[in-house]
Amino acid sequence: MDRAQKSESVAQLHDVFSNTGVVVVAHYSGLTVAQMTTLRLRMREAGASLKVAKNRLAKLALKDTDAEGISGLFQGPTVIAYSADPVAAPKVATDFAKANDKFVILGGAMGRTSLDAGGVEALAKLPSLDELRARLVGMINTPATRIAGVLQAPGAQLARVLSAYATKDEAA
Repeated sequence: MDRAQKSESVAQLHDVFSNTGVVVVAHYSGLTVAQMTTLRLRMREAGASLKVAKNRLAKLALKDTDAEGISGLFQGPTVIAYSADPVAAPKVATDFAKANDKFVILGGAMGRTSLDAGGVEALAKLPSLDELRARLVGMINTPATRIAGVLQAPGAQLARVLSAYATKDEAA
């Protein structure tokens, strides 16, 4: 890499560390190209991204960002996973780490909060933003259906009573 490419890479990483919801740092030593491709695909499907970063450049990019506290994680062959949704990247990374013991999660950051491997795993267990929205809509929708059912019940009961009287009169 020449100097211009390095400065561009630092600027991109600085943007990632400044503007994403969560960053996960992991070691990937020993993974095959096929496994890395699979991981990138899973990240993309979840709305997250994966980037192999040079440690020196990543440490430079971390300066003056909220995630500056994780600069100590950048030692050895590291990869960063990041997403705007605070749950997407940790969830995919944790699932992949369970299936591949050569992928080791070191920690990460969510805003100003530095996370260890346990913190990343705790984030992965939370429901995603879309799941929370679906639950909220379901909770809002449920009382409305119950109210509609209660309001319809007296009319339906009255109709059944009238129908019973009508069939009783016809039988007599």
